[in-house]
Amino acid sequence: MSDFGTGMGGGSVQSGPRASFGIRFVAVLIDVILVGIVGGVLSLVVGSTLGTILNIAIGLAYYSYLEGSPSGQTVGKRAMSIRVIDLANGGPIGTTRALIRYLGRIVSSIPCALGYFWMLWDKDKQTWHDKIATTVVVPTSAYPVAAWPG
Repeated sequence: MSDFGTGMGGGSVQSGPRASFGIRFVAVLIDVILVGIVGGVLSLVVGSTLGTILNIAIGLAYYSYLEGSPSGQTVGKRAMSIRVIDLANGGPIGTTRALIRYLGRIVSSIPCALGYFWMLWDKDKQTWHDKIATTVVVPTSAYPVAAWPG
């Protein structure tokens, strides 16, 4: 496979370091708890049907805005010092690709979360939603963040 350019840290995005499964898992837990608490409170206030719709909208907005920002970090990713970047150039992915990546999480979770575990044996450490959006998750030590959310 060819070299896809350099990341913000100066190293090749193709061969640069990737975030580990454990670090990514903790980041997801933080985000799910945060979004879940907000959605749960809203569901109590507005009822379960409207609450479910609002919870989906909150998730879409949260991940699209934060992962699509120049920092590529949700609150969980920031806490774990990791970020989402474009596989080809190491830059931000933008809100449209962040939305595609979020929707790809549904695909990743359908077959017993196989899409999430895929990174354990993938040479680029990509989950299915990373592959769908052509992204990678990297440590901020190698690909620093200028400002959060950017």
